[in-house]
Amino acid sequence: MHNVSHIKILIVDDDTFMLKLLTRMLTKQGYTSVNSCDNGRDALKLIDNAYTCPDLILLDLNMPDMDGIEFVRYLVDRQFHGDLILVSGEDDRMLKTAEKLVHAHKIPMLGYLHKPVNPDKLSEIIKKWEPHSLENKLQSNNKIYDAEALRFAISHRELVNYYQPKVSVATGEVMGVETLVRWHHPIDGLIFPDRFIGIAEANDLINELTTFVLTDALTQAKIWQQSGLILRVAINVSMDNLASLDFQDLVVNLVTKAGLSPQKIVLEVTESQLMGADTRIPLEILTRLRLKRFHLSIDDFGTGHSSLSQLRDIPFDELKIDQGFVHRAWADDTLRAIYDASLSMAKQLGMEVVAEGVEDRNDWELLRQTGCDLAQGNFVSRPLQADEFSNWIIEWQERVRNGLILDSA
Repeated sequence: MHNVSHIKILIVDDDTFMLKLLTRMLTKQGYTSVNSCDNGRDALKLIDNAYTCPDLILLDLNMPDMDGIEFVRYLVDRQFHGDLILVSGEDDRMLKTAEKLVHAHKIPMLGYLHKPVNPDKLSEIIKKWEPHSLENKLQSNNKIYDAEALRFAISHRELVNYYQPKVSVATGEVMGVETLVRWHHPIDGLIFPDRFIGIAEANDLINELTTFVLTDALTQAKIWQQSGLILRVAINVSMDNLASLDFQDLVVNLVTKAGLSPQKIVLEVTESQLMGADTRIPLEILTRLRLKRFHLSIDDFGTGHSSLSQLRDIPFDELKIDQGFVHRAWADDTLRAIYDASLSMAKQLGMEVVAEGVEDRNDWELLRQTGCDLAQGNFVSRPLQADEFSNWIIEWQERVRNGLILDSA
């Protein structure tokens, strides 16, 4: 347990009774350094002073002058390094929306308290809390990589493909993999694609990157095929790849050269990027690839802006429900409604459905009960390097045989 006497806590709430009540609750738990403010402006003055800057803020969402949401934005401007607990009389959906916003701002949030505040709930949240020290914050790797470093990484094979399995929900059979590229940086270690894909797109390196990933994945698919493992291999395609008609020939040539059937290749297009102003070239490339029996998958469905028109215009045959609508959909009515609607629409359009972000047994059971086709996520397996795959398959088949997968929970 951390030394509570050194911990600085700030309560921001326009209700003075609430300030007294929360202060008393915290004092009872041994927290002696508790400040309180009944408005955001005074609170920000305390945050600006190194001696009074808190480790933890209990923040009321609904205040008349500066509300909690606006206050969070000022915390971001000040690069606040502490943690946050939201306190509110608003309903669950409102609190969850506020929580998403706080996470989007990258401020660690411990949880939220409903008014009237239950002292046990406050105690439970704070007991789990490990105060963030400034050192830890500053050590996080925020390094920005440039195009030159990425170009070097591609040409010197510092990029490595990982493969995340997709399995049949009905039978547990391993149906395919999604190829996920990682950068094994010689100094900084493992770097995830969200740190370098944007750089590739902004610096005309995306075709080189995709060619590398595709070539490597096809080589691996061939090795698996020769060992008797016939998998459908999915590769992520950027909209920038679809800007030039040469891309279609590149894909066809690489697959032919690898001696693989187009029916075993899935091109996953992220919906949030789909279709800029001129839709003709991407539409032509995707349609021609589909004619050649490649599979087309719409990725992260529901997170972009024009989902329905994409489904209308492009001959996708697989839809991936984004993990944000899958994990915990069994417990959350809003997520469940979006999950059900996506699944139902895809089925009506004759598409195969992959649920991403299947993290635990409850997620898996929801997929089974609703008749989803394929599952992908840590409940099945984390992304694996190619040489880990054969061991994983043995373990997975064992889980299936032991009824872990197919028995009802």
